[in-house]
Amino acid sequence: MPGGSDGRRLVVAALVDRIGSGLWASVSVLYFTYVSALTVTEIGTLAATAGAVGIAGAPLAGRIADRLPLTRVLVVTQLARSLASLALLTTDDYVLLLAYSAVGSFGDRASSVLTKLYATRVAGPDRVRYQAVHRTVANAGWALGGLTAAAALAVGSHDAYQWLLVGDALSFVACALIVLRCGEPPSPSRRVAASTDVPHAIERANPWRDRTYLAYVTTETVLFLDDAVFKIGLPLWIAHTSTAPDGLAPLLMVLNNVMVVVLQVPLARFGATTPAARSLLLPLSAAFVFGGATMAFSATAGPLAATLLLTASAVLFTLAEMLHAIVSWELSVALAPDTAQGAYLGVHGMAQSAQRSVGPLAVTAAIASGPFGWAAFGTAVALTCIAQHRLVRERLTASPLPTPPASVGNP
Repeated sequence: MPGGSDGRRLVVAALVDRIGSGLWASVSVLYFTYVSALTVTEIGTLAATAGAVGIAGAPLAGRIADRLPLTRVLVVTQLARSLASLALLTTDDYVLLLAYSAVGSFGDRASSVLTKLYATRVAGPDRVRYQAVHRTVANAGWALGGLTAAAALAVGSHDAYQWLLVGDALSFVACALIVLRCGEPPSPSRRVAASTDVPHAIERANPWRDRTYLAYVTTETVLFLDDAVFKIGLPLWIAHTSTAPDGLAPLLMVLNNVMVVVLQVPLARFGATTPAARSLLLPLSAAFVFGGATMAFSATAGPLAATLLLTASAVLFTLAEMLHAIVSWELSVALAPDTAQGAYLGVHGMAQSAQRSVGPLAVTAAIASGPFGWAAFGTAVALTCIAQHRLVRERLTASPLPTPPASVGNP
């Protein structure tokens, strides 16, 4: 496996992390409803606010990781997530619940970019395959956590909700302990900081002044919309427009998870190099176009045909999800200078965070517009794929930035 023993440990940590997250994500709304006695409006505001605060987690964590030992930053982040989860058990005060949820969301986005940065440093040129393995294991962990939560909820007591939250907090502690056993990977940014031979301009690489990278991150926000399709678009479309049975929605979610677990690693070989990853943007655009089209046609079909069309749409959007993951893993690193990987990947991490706010609005707008809305949705995302394909071409063919001298040690 790429990354050696440290890479394997981080994959195990991802499994534990996602099991814990699956426990909590499955019941968080129910916990706030039945245990904390919050209203629907309060829960919605809490989730939106926490998500907005979480957006800052990725760039800040990436910036810090360019200056401090990555494993130590990741350990602190996981412990902060654990404390935030446990703190929810101590109060029903709305302001405090909002604050603790915001800290948890911040830590979630921070740990995500730190994990990706670690994978980039330990896996090297095999980073796409490593990330595919990592994502497959994480998805399996999420599903296991969700199934465990479903079984626990059969008890139907407040204690069950609270123990699931405790399990979530303990999973982060376990992750921190696993990360403590991981070696510190080489850090080009810290090596540059210790070198007097590398031009100062390289040392000060700043993603916020890099127009090409910022434009790339903007297109990434659009390409991450497949997440909102499964979480919001498909269930609402089935419930309010399609003639397919309502029970199809959870089955399509299972189909999505199974496809990712089975196919993500095999598909990774098609994006093992930077040019190959960029070329996947073309089939990715086709998957979005046909996914939107099948969603549109399902509105005019009978129950059986609608079920088949929606299943086809779920397959296409899942394929888009997997292809985009491969492209995103590779291009987000290839477009960043080695001396500021943390800062650049942190800014890239904002795309997925921002999508959590933009995504629900985009898919509900598509639903409100009827079949035409889904056709327009698929076409718009496909055109963004083409735009990104052209956007990164010049940057990827340009001469790379000089790298630090090999003789300089890592502090």
